[in-house]
Amino acid sequence: MRPASSSDKFSAKRVSSRPSSRPCARRSTASRPMRSTGTGYRGSLKCTGKIALPASKMIRSGVPPPNVPKLSVRFYRETSGAEPVRDWLKSMPPEDRREIGVDIKTVQFGWPLGMPVVDHVDREIWEVRTRLATRQARVLFVLERNEMILLHGFIKKERTTPKTDLDLARQRLKKLRSTS
Repeated sequence: MRPASSSDKFSAKRVSSRPSSRPCARRSTASRPMRSTGTGYRGSLKCTGKIALPASKMIRSGVPPPNVPKLSVRFYRETSGAEPVRDWLKSMPPEDRREIGVDIKTVQFGWPLGMPVVDHVDREIWEVRTRLATRQARVLFVLERNEMILLHGFIKKERTTPKTDLDLARQRLKKLRSTS
């Protein structure tokens, strides 16, 4: 076998074991510019095929970084100060509470979403659908501007959303609109 020369079409290349000082191991060319992904520390860059912008410039240019929530979340509060959904969540086992919280956070950061996480129930009422270990939980919510207001939470026992739960969410929405 003859040694590879520089004139060979497939010559052997020297590979460095040192990490590259560049933010991405791939070379950035005109066809593959770099782009900020919003992950890691502020201003981190990654080769993804888009133009590179640090997170601070993305905010100034009107392009929100992906790690900024699209909706703020708040619990419906009754005139007495009680928050029924928060109380319902606190009564759940910790692992179920965590699963429901993850799905609410998924909606908060990824809105608009569809099935299987979110479904439209009624005119303005949506539901966050969470599959727990042995049952299914639902949190009914409404959107007000860029705010997700959690109206009612329950464990689903029937195939369809029970009319009593839907009526309770409608009643809370009506109270919410009358006070604001």
